Amino acid sequence: MNTHIITEALIQGLQVSKIFKTDTTETLLITLEKDKLFPKHTSPKEAMLVVLEGSINFYIEGKTIELNQNNTYSFQKNVEHHVVANENSKFLIIR
Repeated sequence: MNTHIITEALIQGLQVSKIFKTDTTETLLITLEKDKLFPKHTSPKEAMLVVLEGSINFYIEGKTIELNQNNTYSFQKNVEHHVVANENSKFLIIR
């Protein structure tokens, strides 16, 4: 199973939309409702997460990182991670 292919999804408070794509980069917009989970997955490329609205907990490598509006976080490819929203949130994944 390929755990890093997410192109578009709407599942129980989680919406993922690909908003930009070229041969070398793509940008995903993720909307996550309060207390909802973006399940464990990996990224096929190095990525940067940018919180546009709200607050999330980003779980990676045994750490919990709270990210709020305008916060960014970069992470390596193929590292399992997941997200829980502390409040209704929107964030970008640029990879």
